[in-house]
Amino acid sequence: MTARKRFYKDVTVTEDLGIALDGRPVKTPMKAPLRLPTRALAEAVAAEWAEQGDEIKPATMYLTKLANTAIDRVGAHRAAIAQEVLDYANSDLVCYRADRPPQLVEYQARAWDPVVDWARTDLDAPFEVTDGILHRPQPEAALAAFGVAVQPLSDFELAAFHAIMTLTGSALIAMMLARKAIVPEAAWLAAHVDEDYQIEHWGQDAEAQARRAARYTEFMACCRFLALSRSSIRPVDGTAVS
Repeated sequence: MTARKRFYKDVTVTEDLGIALDGRPVKTPMKAPLRLPTRALAEAVAAEWAEQGDEIKPATMYLTKLANTAIDRVGAHRAAIAQEVLDYANSDLVCYRADRPPQLVEYQARAWDPVVDWARTDLDAPFEVTDGILHRPQPEAALAAFGVAVQPLSDFELAAFHAIMTLTGSALIAMMLARKAIVPEAAWLAAHVDEDYQIEHWGQDAEAQARRAARYTEFMACCRFLALSRSSIRPVDGTAVS
């Protein structure tokens, strides 16, 4: 989306947790009221609008974009999005392992075994690990249990979850974040074991660094959105998302 000239001075949070620009309520692209589930998230979204300069740059407004997605897309297409999550889990990054070289095998096991073990223990979802890249369907019991874990996510939480899942390539890592079982920095590193191994041995060019930095910024914004919108996830043991 292209930038446009800023047309407002004051940004406020309304009593119903909407956002107002010079007293006029903000709406989503589908013309629904932009209302947030918590005051903390509403204030964070309002801050994005307030921090814009002479031009409004939508690409920098990650929280607003996720809120629009939650209201316009997730609410209307929740069943389809939930199925996308299960499809990801059925071919999850952390379940496909290299069989060589030994160092990469070790790196993957160190980062990904705890994720699979957590799913088996905390979600009662018996995900299986395989060598190679050929698709191996997960047990029905694993996908059923994972589907149950997705159900309590609110539309706002699911919007952030889906974005985190696509950025990391892992529904299981995204669920650990949703359940406060891992901190964002550790989740990011776990999702980039293969890439970091390549960088360690062959380096990284400036363009690739820039792409990764942009993805990391978006990822951290998604984690923040998830934490600030939390309303339906019951706290569980683990380190809280900060």
